[in-house]
Amino acid sequence: MENLPIDPAAGGEERAPIAEPTLRRLPVYHNYLKNLDSSKTHAISCTQIAQDLHLTPIQVRKDLACTGIVGKPKTGYDTQALRLAIEDFLGWNNPNDALLFGAGHLGLALLSYDGFASYGLDIVAAVDADPAKQGAGPRDKKILPLEKAAGLIRRMHIKIAIIAVPEAAAQSIADLCVSCGIKAIWNFAPAKITVPADVTVQHENLASSLAVLSKKLSLRGE
Repeated sequence: MENLPIDPAAGGEERAPIAEPTLRRLPVYHNYLKNLDSSKTHAISCTQIAQDLHLTPIQVRKDLACTGIVGKPKTGYDTQALRLAIEDFLGWNNPNDALLFGAGHLGLALLSYDGFASYGLDIVAAVDADPAKQGAGPRDKKILPLEKAAGLIRRMHIKIAIIAVPEAAAQSIADLCVSCGIKAIWNFAPAKITVPADVTVQHENLASSLAVLSKKLSLRGE
């Protein structure tokens, strides 16, 4: 299981590495808290969260401890304070600009989604090599020629790239991103890309996810 180190500058003091499953559960806790009726639920316990999310209280307590928040005995956590602690820990209160590569069906769907703002991500524009796709995009976002990417990244100091291009183009796009100073890549292309050690890559392989879903369905005899 991969453990992801926490940047001491982001949290003040150096902490132990955070397991990736914990990072994946924190947004689940955040969504759970966001949907609570804050006028009725001022405090929440690990036991209640665990019961509602089908987890164990020990796991919930360990996950939430990484944010630095401390619950009160017999009371638990202040729900609003806990939600804000998760947002701060995940960096959602510090908006990050991103550039999207690829304006096909998947790229346009990502560009159309306005929910990223809630998680501190702003896709400022998309780029695509196909002139037919360039121009005005969803949500008043522009789709620019690919050759505009480097200048835009440097001018706006963009650190995050989202790759939604065909497999054959993924590595060359990643190389372009790295050469321009991109430090994090969210890769939706069906290809593994190679980047330097100081660049973070998150692969989202839709085909693999579908294969797991299909296999689980077949095992149930459906």
